[in-house]
Amino acid sequence: MKKNINKLENNLGFKITNLELYVKAMTHKSADKINNYEKLEFLGDRVLGLCISKKLLEVFPHEREGILDKKLASLVNKNKCYEIGKQLKLDKFVKIGNLTLKKQIVEKKIVSDSCEALIGAIYLDKGFEFVEKFILKNWNKHINDKNIIIIDAKTKLQEYSLKKFKILPIYKFISDTGPKHMPNFKVAVKLKNTLFVEAEGSSKKLAQQAAATKLLKLIDKV
Repeated sequence: MKKNINKLENNLGFKITNLELYVKAMTHKSADKINNYEKLEFLGDRVLGLCISKKLLEVFPHEREGILDKKLASLVNKNKCYEIGKQLKLDKFVKIGNLTLKKQIVEKKIVSDSCEALIGAIYLDKGFEFVEKFILKNWNKHINDKNIIIIDAKTKLQEYSLKKFKILPIYKFISDTGPKHMPNFKVAVKLKNTLFVEAEGSSKKLAQQAAATKLLKLIDKV
């Protein structure tokens, strides 16, 4: 990482002051269990959310809160952070301890997490105004897109579970009833700290979406 500092600076578009912050932001826990990007990711997630929320209020001053919330979710989710992370070629700089994983393409979640960690590092290194300009430079075309990408309930529940518990939600198939032309599927889903919540649908996918929606409402994340 330290050897590639000039390449990283070129990708980011600025000179780094506190190198150790960026080394940590690009270090996966498999490479270092203590000095890794997890805490910077936590910080960067909050900084990103604040900057994007502030900009959305400026761009869409008359929009309803519910629409702004959906727009925000589409701009700060793991898929969008992965997209920005790939644009910045962060996958070329992430330090991973697993040799097998090193030989493969760095997985999507790691690139996404390192992008948020990078934002946390920039905030600590350069301050709020600087990191805000960096975020808006990289997210601007997405912010000004008036099309809202609504994140489905199953994806939203998955992102919440990964962020809070580092594990995926657990889905359980319960039953498949009804005639072939009108099937009825029942599934259940739970998080690490919840009981199973059941829901039904005309397909297994729809039942899973219904169960995820129900659980999100219970934990007040809709």
